[in-house]
Amino acid sequence: MPILTEPEAFPRAFADAWATRQGAAVAALFTEDADFVNVTGLWWHGRDAIAKPHDYALKSFFADTTLRIGRAETRYVGTDVAVVRARLHLRGQRAPDGGRAGDRQTIITAILQRRPDGWLAVSAQNTEVSPGMETHLAGDAGTQPVDYRR
Repeated sequence: MPILTEPEAFPRAFADAWATRQGAAVAALFTEDADFVNVTGLWWHGRDAIAKPHDYALKSFFADTTLRIGRAETRYVGTDVAVVRARLHLRGQRAPDGGRAGDRQTIITAILQRRPDGWLAVSAQNTEVSPGMETHLAGDAGTQPVDYRR
């Protein structure tokens, strides 16, 4: 398990764990009882529940992806808790038809706690970025980002 000596290291550690293609490497950044909400709203409780779907995805439709870290910010809430946000740029996702999907951006928000063995995430949420859009609209074809200003 990686030891984070400062919460600012979380985005790089997340991208590095992603690059291993091992769900357990991603989950090792989290406490045993952590929770994670992914971009579609799936909500996983516990390190094992975080590892399993990441392992599946990293070995299938995310097998050829790279994550690049964009803007990142850390806000300390006391001395032992920090909120870390980072924009992640994803490239190389495989589409359902086997072709290459377009690039994506998300913002991961993680709440980290200082533990005796370093900083670990107790909760995280990854949010899809839809540039220029204001909200989502549900319809017959599913949920789509929309901009009411147009």
